[in-house]
Amino acid sequence: MAAYIIIIREETIDPAKLQIYSQMASAGLAGFPLSVKALYGKNELIEGDGQPEGIAILEFPTYDEAKTWYTNPLYQTAREHRLKGGRYRSFIVEGI
Repeated sequence: MAAYIIIIREETIDPAKLQIYSQMASAGLAGFPLSVKALYGKNELIEGDGQPEGIAILEFPTYDEAKTWYTNPLYQTAREHRLKGGRYRSFIVEGI
């Protein structure tokens, strides 16, 4: 069953750190079975509070593969720059 990682950028704090993250995260995708469904494109808040600056949605074949990608050392190193560069919320959700 497919699973999705959803990363929501709420606020940019340090654009230089996000640039480093972007370069490093791309390398961290190699070799993993994923499909990028959305990557910080146009978005509109239709319910709730707080318009996000951006949203990324990554599809994986299974929940376990999504978690394996997220916890792999290459991505975790890149993630440190993302967390220094902005405020985020991230989720893994199993599809139907």
